[in-house]
Amino acid sequence: MADLSGINLNRLVVFAAVVDAGSLSAAARRLGLAKTMVSTHMQRLEVEVGASLLVRTTRRLSLTDAGAAFHEATRQILRETEAAVAAAGEDTTDPRGTLRVSAAVDYCSNVIAPMAVELTRRYPQLKIEMIAEDRRADLIAEGIDLAIRVGRLADSSHQAVRVGSFEQWLIARPDLFAGRPLPEQPEQLAALPFLALTVLPNPLSRTFENVAGEKRTVRLDAAILSNTAIAVRRAALAGGGIAVMPDFAVAGDVAEGRLIRLLPAWSLPGGGIHCLFPQARHRPKKIRVFVDALREQLAGRAAGGWV
Repeated sequence: MADLSGINLNRLVVFAAVVDAGSLSAAARRLGLAKTMVSTHMQRLEVEVGASLLVRTTRRLSLTDAGAAFHEATRQILRETEAAVAAAGEDTTDPRGTLRVSAAVDYCSNVIAPMAVELTRRYPQLKIEMIAEDRRADLIAEGIDLAIRVGRLADSSHQAVRVGSFEQWLIARPDLFAGRPLPEQPEQLAALPFLALTVLPNPLSRTFENVAGEKRTVRLDAAILSNTAIAVRRAALAGGGIAVMPDFAVAGDVAEGRLIRLLPAWSLPGGGIHCLFPQARHRPKKIRVFVDALREQLAGRAAGGWV
């Protein structure tokens, strides 16, 4: 085991800042130190670890192979230290600091945003930054504390906990069927204009199942296609056609009569809702509070219906 007595561990903070900021000058501004002091820290750190970590030129700064490996280890050390320090005293205090949460755009707007308002009112020292994107964020590289995954959970090295589930609903605006009966069988949907979400693997194919376990797969005819669920919902509200949407996105519209559910005797495959976070020995209280609140909210809505 390496002898740490000859290494100033404070230099790890400076080293991480230099790499993240991209230059000695930017790191100095971020840390509130003189550039010469930052440069001295880097020179002494290289002596202490016995390896060259940075390659400096007049135009750019880059990592050596040893520096890249040392930087990854340094980030892990600093994350663990931050979490340990926070955990040491946070059980007797309210959650504080900024919680960065990543979620799909529709889930963020329909579920996370209103819940964030409630949590920040309850805990005034907690700030929540929502990153609403339909791509899968890199939690480590982007400094994200927690990500919400809706649907199939891909394999990853992150920790995950299931907090709830969702259903898929077939919906449409009521007047789309003015003067004609509502469809009663899945096959009848093929003649209707469909609003397709293109980010799905098979956006025009849907498999329905009834209580007897009978399954029917229908190929739908897209009138409008979009890569976001929000746009599909807006098109449905405008009367553009039928659509398949998660319950959390349209339950309020159905409850207030803006949309109706079709084929109530047939169901579509749903999925799980998971919270995902980087591997860590200590989970900050701000994360635990958020996960508990989300789990409670989903349990309450499952029992009482989405509103």
